[in-house]
Amino acid sequence: MERLTIQEEEIMLYIWKLGPCFIRDILNEMPEPKPPYTSVASVVRNLERKAYVSPTKFGVITQFTPIIKESEYKRVFMSHVVRDYFTGSYKEMVSFFVRDRKITRGDLEELMKQIEKEE
Repeated sequence: MERLTIQEEEIMLYIWKLGPCFIRDILNEMPEPKPPYTSVASVVRNLERKAYVSPTKFGVITQFTPIIKESEYKRVFMSHVVRDYFTGSYKEMVSFFVRDRKITRGDLEELMKQIEKEE
């Protein structure tokens, strides 16, 4: 799975939210000031080239459908982050967020309940 640029990831988030969609649908979801249609179309074509979306032609317009699931992208992306920044340790990643005060004691307690429930 090829890594996405920031712009590709942003557009892909809209595609995952919308499901099969047209470029105009993506633009309608974006906040003002909206980028030019051609810029979004270019990013979507890159996503097609990277096999993240599949095109379906309807006359002169094209609908794009996500091929890669959002959960799969997150799993792979987070694996890379943990490997590259936390020496492969999810525990080290959580410790970093605790030290940086991004995860509270309450958050950790909720996570523990989730872990215990899934065991």
